[in-house]
Amino acid sequence: MTATVFCRKYQKELEALAQPPMPGPKGEELMKTVSKQAWQAWLEHQTRLINEKHLKVFEPQTRQYLLEQMEKFLDNQETDQAEGYVPPENS
Repeated sequence: MTATVFCRKYQKELEALAQPPMPGPKGEELMKTVSKQAWQAWLEHQTRLINEKHLKVFEPQTRQYLLEQMEKFLDNQETDQAEGYVPPENS
């Protein structure tokens, strides 16, 4: 049976992450409050931000910015968007 978690983004029980998405207490917290589906959605959003804003992920201020955006995204708050990005139409 697949483990589930009450996802803070989607506000319902969904499949849990198989392992913490980052080390330390933050990773443990995310494991308990974020679903696999929400984490995948965040990774896609993060990738768009990195690519479109030409972020340098090795810079500390970029990592801090992405952590702040992640919290907003997972809490359904307004986040920065990749300018010019047009989501694909659902067929």
